[in-house]
Amino acid sequence: MFLEIENIKKSFGENESKVTVLKGIDLSVDKGDFCVLLGPSGSGKSTLLNIIGGIDLADSGEIRIRGERMQDMNERQLTQYRRSHLGYIFQMYNLIPNLTVRENIEVGAYLGKHSLDVDELLQTLGLTEHQHKLPNQLSGGQQQRTAIGRAIVKNPDILLCDEPTGALDYNTSKDILKLIETVNQKYGNTVIMVTHNDAIRHMADLVIRLKDGQIVDRIKNVKRVPAEELEW
Repeated sequence: MFLEIENIKKSFGENESKVTVLKGIDLSVDKGDFCVLLGPSGSGKSTLLNIIGGIDLADSGEIRIRGERMQDMNERQLTQYRRSHLGYIFQMYNLIPNLTVRENIEVGAYLGKHSLDVDELLQTLGLTEHQHKLPNQLSGGQQQRTAIGRAIVKNPDILLCDEPTGALDYNTSKDILKLIETVNQKYGNTVIMVTHNDAIRHMADLVIRLKDGQIVDRIKNVKRVPAEELEW
């Protein structure tokens, strides 16, 4: 198994103000799968994503990627793990404002050992004609495409997406979902996406529904619905 998560627990605060956000999560994801973490606000899905990404630490439990235990890594090894294995796409684009589209993507390329060809990626992203523009000259969808390019150019094993369409309108959201779908199929990256949008689950291989810090349902889609055909 590519990604294994065992009995992950996480709380915030202490004593009377202590809130348990994850209550023992068990989950495994195959290489190249598209996995959706679905649930309302406060269900623990973003916290789980951050723990998988090494941004936050679990109180207890275990995460293994290709058999490597995250808990055994020191800070330097964890940084290297994030650089080598993970790409992040957030709701906010977090682009470097004084760098062009191409330069923002090239920043990601410097982090990878087996980076993708930037020109080919720009074409896949539909950004070739915008590559010399600054972020403030782009639409929201174009900025998110650039952020996706920066995340995937280093060819990470896992692409972590936290509500990547949350700040976008319907048509642009579908365009971004189609792009992430293309990336998953073309480059074989494992995708883990957090969303509260129930329609998105139909385009995934695996759907994990969370509520109050626990997994309440696991769905394996026999056939994925193309992002183009999703409606909400």
